[in-house]
Amino acid sequence: MTEQATLYVFRYDPDADGTPHFDRFTVPWQKGMTVLDGLYHVLDHQDGSLSFRASCREGVCGSCAMYISGAYRLACQTLLENLPGREATVNPLPHLPVLKDLVVDMEPFFRQYQRIMPYLKPSEPPPDKELLQSPKQRHVLNIHIDCILCAACHSACPLTWADKDFVGPMALNKAYRFAADSRDAARKERMRLIDPSVWKCHTVFNCTEACPKSIPITTAIESLRHMALVQRLKFWQR
Repeated sequence: MTEQATLYVFRYDPDADGTPHFDRFTVPWQKGMTVLDGLYHVLDHQDGSLSFRASCREGVCGSCAMYISGAYRLACQTLLENLPGREATVNPLPHLPVLKDLVVDMEPFFRQYQRIMPYLKPSEPPPDKELLQSPKQRHVLNIHIDCILCAACHSACPLTWADKDFVGPMALNKAYRFAADSRDAARKERMRLIDPSVWKCHTVFNCTEACPKSIPITTAIESLRHMALVQRLKFWQR
């Protein structure tokens, strides 16, 4: 007899459904099967109208971030065998507009990302050769570069739910990634861009707990605050 797993999947089409609901799907299970595998089985064999995002299946693209069985997870890395009874309740990322089923509108998320100037800005005039880093300088950035733009931290942050002007934890982590980079010459400008957002964070650690790459986002925000304070002190000491 084929072993099975059960998915309770959030369904909502704003153009057709009055209210959201959950559909129950039973799928054949085998060891190593992920929630994403289960969703693909539903799409291919049971309900071709199911909508969700996915790409790499390797935990790198961030496309399949969802709220699964009470936690922020990547569907491609969530094994059904690790969930009680091999049952998964699959929701879209909370606090982002639902376009259809498990697909959310990422425009608000990426709009905040653009606000922090998410690229290195070298000094003027541009260098005529590669800017090198020591292993120590690169080590400062290592974990923060691992962000895959999945929006789990953004969705989990209570301040983004209430304050649409707050850039969000992902943007602040990215701001730290560039501000701490020895090759960047735009720290002062970048600090102006994240003020006052860097001071608004309530330090509740939701973002750090939600991150599927285990990035210490709250620590990055605290480091940005330290940078901002040092910059202000230097200004007043002139």
